[in-house]
Amino acid sequence: MSNSFPSGGFGRMDPDAMWQAFEQLRSTFEKKVGGRMGRGDVRAAVLSLLAEQPMHGYQIIREIEERSGGSWKPSAGSVYPTLQLLADEGLLTTEESNGRKTYALTEAGRAVAASEASTPWQTSGKDSGTGSGATGDRRGPNLPKAGVDLAQAAAQVHRTGTPEQVQEAAAVLDEARRKLYSILAQG
Repeated sequence: MSNSFPSGGFGRMDPDAMWQAFEQLRSTFEKKVGGRMGRGDVRAAVLSLLAEQPMHGYQIIREIEERSGGSWKPSAGSVYPTLQLLADEGLLTTEESNGRKTYALTEAGRAVAASEASTPWQTSGKDSGTGSGATGDRRGPNLPKAGVDLAQAAAQVHRTGTPEQVQEAAAVLDEARRKLYSILAQG
């Protein structure tokens, strides 16, 4: 992606080029936002949710997405194998009704869930304190979500702003880019 943006910065771009760059940025971040959690995180999240109440797999996926503020939506391909593994370990039971399997923790599963200090969405915190409203991951604020939010704001200015507002927004984005690189240079 480093070759996708002009080296001169956004302040020197025409508005259409800026729009295309932000659409590409938004698209890239949206693809990456959901895939940051690991297999252990899915396990911890499933145990935590089932400690509250029995659920079926789709409910678990929806609840994780909701509690993470939309920044993490595990796939069925990660949740269902985790449920099977937990069942194989004797940590949960399944009950089928109306064609759906509902999962519930066993006593051993409750003990494991209770020993977990936090859930992935509690560890990261729903509000990172940055003021951006972006949810976080274990490294802190969720930068991809913040990037998507920024790209959406820039797109809105591009669509509805005056030429002067678009130019001012481009200058703000150029300054933000410089500040981000400055952060990396300090480390």
